[in-house]
Amino acid sequence: MLDARRLRLDLALQLLQQAGALLPEAEPYSEAWLQGIMDALCDLSSKDALTGLVNRRSFEMALAREVDRVARSGEPALLLVLDIDHFKAVNDTYGHAAGDLVIQAVAGALNQVVRPMDTVARVGGEEFAIVLPKCAAGFGATVAERLRERVAELRIEIASGQTLAVTVSLGGAFAPQWVRSSSLLWMERADRQLYRAKAEGRNRACLENQVDSLVSAEEKGMLFAVTQQESE
Repeated sequence: MLDARRLRLDLALQLLQQAGALLPEAEPYSEAWLQGIMDALCDLSSKDALTGLVNRRSFEMALAREVDRVARSGEPALLLVLDIDHFKAVNDTYGHAAGDLVIQAVAGALNQVVRPMDTVARVGGEEFAIVLPKCAAGFGATVAERLRERVAELRIEIASGQTLAVTVSLGGAFAPQWVRSSSLLWMERADRQLYRAKAEGRNRACLENQVDSLVSAEEKGMLFAVTQQESE
């Protein structure tokens, strides 16, 4: 049996400490302690260091799972992508430290609006994305507008003592139901709506109409049959 004390965990422990992660309280090198270290490393690898949101890699995995779920279940799902408006001007005028505060504040605002089942991710510098499972077409615009309004209400105090207000532009697309699509195509459709929101003046949400599936009743029946077989 491997002696756990011979494992070279110095770098892992140093990484967790630098990230401010809580180390397990169990006896060092015990099974519970090692499991805690592995869980902490997994959590660290899936989160964005600045905001604590899901990072891009974990987001892409969640997006792929949702595409598959929608194709199998036929339930609606919405993807929202958003950018902080004129963020470069914030960095250029007030510095990158202020920019980080803005990103953190927006991340917190987004988390306050969504449901526990939704996935909020930071996918780029000032870019965010949200996967909303079981989000009907009738609620999509309401959710997007609520997110936009919540960010617009923020008043962010920076080191100089000044208070900043920011806005976001959002684009949204629904996953095609009963259709074997891809996360890349879904993301591209949401991005097109984001570009439209920016072109129309920013600080707004643009969503495409929910795609009506053209899959035949026979194909739907086949899909149901496969789903039932896999669940047995």
